[in-house]
Amino acid sequence: MLMPSRTKYRKQQRGRLKGKSYRASTLAFGDYGLKALEPAWITNKQIEAARVAISRTLKRGGKIWIRIFPDKPYTKKPAETRMGKGKGNVEGWVAVVKPGRIMFEVGGVSREVAEEALKLAADKLPIKTKFVTRIEAGG
Repeated sequence: MLMPSRTKYRKQQRGRLKGKSYRASTLAFGDYGLKALEPAWITNKQIEAARVAISRTLKRGGKIWIRIFPDKPYTKKPAETRMGKGKGNVEGWVAVVKPGRIMFEVGGVSREVAEEALKLAADKLPIKTKFVTRIEAGG
């Protein structure tokens, strides 16, 4: 399961999901990619589910690059707990994704296979995405 091996602080503030992604907005490794069109927190479980979906479709052919990493802890207070008494415990890890971010890249396979693999991966994610190629993305 994806999560940081260690962090400087155990808990983080929520932050805001405004603006576009300026980093990782072009293809850097593969020939095809999956680009985010909405801002969201993507959990480590969602990233893993998408990775499994891609690797099953590729069947040991081609290569996968995951361009997002869940380095932000999110906290949750226990059920039926009164307000106050501090911030809750760390419940999981999320990657902050903004519009324009390339989340997954695939290389070494045909366009049809890549499109199918990234479509299945997109179905595992809670946001709208777009299939991009090296020509379109200008990478």
